[in-house]
Amino acid sequence: MTDAAPETTFNAFTLARHCFELGDPIEAANILAPVAEREPWSRSILELLGRAYFHSAQLTRAEQTFRRIVELDPCDSWAHIALARSLERQSRDSEAAPHRRMHAAMSGGSLD
Repeated sequence: MTDAAPETTFNAFTLARHCFELGDPIEAANILAPVAEREPWSRSILELLGRAYFHSAQLTRAEQTFRRIVELDPCDSWAHIALARSLERQSRDSEAAPHRRMHAAMSGGSLD
């Protein structure tokens, strides 16, 4: 979908989000992966990258990305449930359970 690399982080994020919204999570991940390496603390980049990996069934990469978000912010309930779902799709329910419970505790009791 893209011929040239986006010039700025903002441009890369915008283009990746556009690709993701158009149903091309693989292209979104391809755009964002190098940006995430340059800016490993960027929550918005990591979240979209994790979602792109998840939606393109790159579950190990999604798991790693969501784990990074949890490391950056252990109180992020969204990151815990995203990590849990990534683990569950890999049939690793026992590893997912603590993250699902953490999400439930932080979001008022919902396990989803």
